[in-house]
Amino acid sequence: MKDDPAILGGEPVRPHGPPDWPGHDPEVAAAVQAALQDGFWGKYEGPHVERLEQELTRFHQVPYVLTCASGTLAVEIALRSIPVGPGDEVILAAYDYEANFLCVHATGATPVLVDVAPRNWNIDPNLIAAAIRPKTKVILVSHLHAGLVPMREVRELADRHGLLIVEDAAQATGAIVQGQRSGSWGDIGILSFGGSKLLSAGRGGALLTRHSDLRQRARLLLRRGYQQWAALSELQAAVLVPQLAKLDERNAVRSGSVERLRKLLVDIPGWRLFENSAIESTPAYYKLGVQFDSDAFGLSRDGFVQAVRSEGVAFDAGFRAVHSGRSEDRFRAGTDLHEAERAHQGAVVLHHPVLLGAPADIEEVARAVRKIYANADRLKGQE
Repeated sequence: MKDDPAILGGEPVRPHGPPDWPGHDPEVAAAVQAALQDGFWGKYEGPHVERLEQELTRFHQVPYVLTCASGTLAVEIALRSIPVGPGDEVILAAYDYEANFLCVHATGATPVLVDVAPRNWNIDPNLIAAAIRPKTKVILVSHLHAGLVPMREVRELADRHGLLIVEDAAQATGAIVQGQRSGSWGDIGILSFGGSKLLSAGRGGALLTRHSDLRQRARLLLRRGYQQWAALSELQAAVLVPQLAKLDERNAVRSGSVERLRKLLVDIPGWRLFENSAIESTPAYYKLGVQFDSDAFGLSRDGFVQAVRSEGVAFDAGFRAVHSGRSEDRFRAGTDLHEAERAHQGAVVLHHPVLLGAPADIEEVARAVRKIYANADRLKGQE
């Protein structure tokens, strides 16, 4: 029947499935053709990387930008530029992208885990001070799932304690945090251009900084002799420039879609979109975060994700908390990690491409969620 969940044999809400990303973009196609014609597409160095770095400095209002092969590499280079090494401690959220935790380990430093805020499961600035010890050197802050960390408070705390900030804006490119671009609050900011990101080049990343000494250290770390050993290519840079020009416009469309979806699903138990309290802030919706309560919704998170994906909507489970399943000698818990455990069990994310669609696309997303909720008892019986 039409109202049956697709996973039980019903008709999917979106039989065509989620939109592809990146989609066709005439300006990107033209940039590729231009790079082919000027011959720089396959060269070690040329004008396209230089232009992208210049556009990123203008966009973020920082004096220095260095591109590289990935956002994960950018995080490690940032830590090594400070420098961070054995005997040092780096504070980060217990619910974070796993590679950030592993980048800290790669330097020989110790990750110090702090709990996340109840409203959006991003690092809680109010808890960071309790985790600071004499060995603490860096606060690594990530903006995740359209949650934003109030960076003014983190900046003031870091300055009081003589700490540096690495601000990971890989999921928040173009967001405004308390009046500044995400990535520009940190001593070093991080961007990612992976194939699923808001700015996509298949791979790639960037470091942003206001500090000439940090820029020089990062530049040297990225080079082996004359050339950069893990560089962004000229062709990747060429396709990123036209996307950057459209980023604010596209982020505004995504924001409007999120507000529409919020209203359409406000009455669903066990379902709450991530919330931000900082003024003068506008998220960038790479992944739309949902706090999913399986008891209130009536279905496990895995059961929900499997069922809603069968409806053609690209929801996924969130990250694994970085301390989950790891030996306690691999980190120090700087605070109680209760909320991080909740995030570990209950974070659900919606991939952003559908948010660029028409209102009808957002209504289909809401209809899929409502269909799964209405049939939760039947679906639970199938788990």
